[in-house]
Amino acid sequence: MNIKKYKATTENEAILMAKEELGPEAIVLNIKTIKPKGLFKLFKKSSVELTAAVDENIITNPKTKTEINKADSDKKREEAVEFGKGFAKDSSDKEDQKAQSAIEEKINILSKLLEQQMTATEKTEEKNTALSGSTGDEGKADINNEEKVASSSNKIVGLIKAKLIENEVSEKNIDSILEEVNNIDEKQPLDNVLANIYQKIVLKLGEIKPLKAGENKPKIVFFVGNTGVGKTTTMAKLASKYKLEDKMNVAMVSVDTYRIAAIDQMKTYAGILNVPGEVVYTPEEMKNLVEKYKDYDLIFVDTAGRSHKNEEQKNDLNSIIESVEDYEKEIYLVLSVATKYKDLLNIAETYGELFDYKLIFTKLDETKEIGTILNLKLDTGKDLSYVTWGQNVPDDIGVVNPQIIAKKLLGGAD
Repeated sequence: MNIKKYKATTENEAILMAKEELGPEAIVLNIKTIKPKGLFKLFKKSSVELTAAVDENIITNPKTKTEINKADSDKKREEAVEFGKGFAKDSSDKEDQKAQSAIEEKINILSKLLEQQMTATEKTEEKNTALSGSTGDEGKADINNEEKVASSSNKIVGLIKAKLIENEVSEKNIDSILEEVNNIDEKQPLDNVLANIYQKIVLKLGEIKPLKAGENKPKIVFFVGNTGVGKTTTMAKLASKYKLEDKMNVAMVSVDTYRIAAIDQMKTYAGILNVPGEVVYTPEEMKNLVEKYKDYDLIFVDTAGRSHKNEEQKNDLNSIIESVEDYEKEIYLVLSVATKYKDLLNIAETYGELFDYKLIFTKLDETKEIGTILNLKLDTGKDLSYVTWGQNVPDDIGVVNPQIIAKKLLGGAD
């Protein structure tokens, strides 16, 4: 496999540079926008860094240029990538510290909104008290103070609840979180209230469970879910990570015999990574294939997009998975956050009747209301693992970061 990087002023220019040198069979692995830094950054334009690869066994004409159709505009792509990256854990200590310190800065917009509304309420109440005059009745004053505290408490809870509802967290789950947070009242600093709710959301999201190689070889990793959620691309991203970064022996398999394009896509990625790319049709073939690659670390299996309402298709899928019951396996249910929540819950419950699984959420670049992630975690009890936000392999994927999700749900992230 021949991998090279190209820098240019535009995405099209970088793609044409790659095609001219590597030929028409070159595959774009990643496109990254590089913003200028330093004192004069306002006077400099952003540039593009493109990573492309080609299978060295493919003979190409390096002078051939093909017309490249862009999937999205440059601006949309930049916004999508930046938004999606915010949900994944960053390997650098600097980014981790930045995420952790966000709550200490009053969780951005929400905290300011709460303070402004609380201040306005206090001024109004003080004005009303001054106009009505003092009664001298200490008992009545105590009652008024208690009512004021209760009123302030209700406003804090109401604003936080409104922010969570805006991010499509269900009222049932919001109430569950707020019930477990004690002493939400005027006497408690606003930062403490937000910090307590923030920590409660983080705890509710639970321990994140990314993929790990098995104790015994091979470990078979299945990707299941409905059509069009990005199973094949997600599989390729993880296969790339474990092959290129962790230097593991991996194989890629497709049982998606319904879509020729999915098989071709899988084989293209397998060729670039220089790993086996196989197609199987029956449980018996699946069992034989695992035996063939028994010395490999990981075998990634892309399944066909199944309708969760079709019993026959579900049984076919379950037969494939059960054919390797003698081996260690892991199943990931791939779901798009852009899907209606009722449908997601129905899909998750249906697959849960067949086998246990972990959750992967895709297409974070298509929506900014991410309460779905918290809802499905709480409503199914399944472990979270990865999120994805684009087509770039292997870059547009990351391990779920509970701190970032909690901050976004509370309105503390752009």
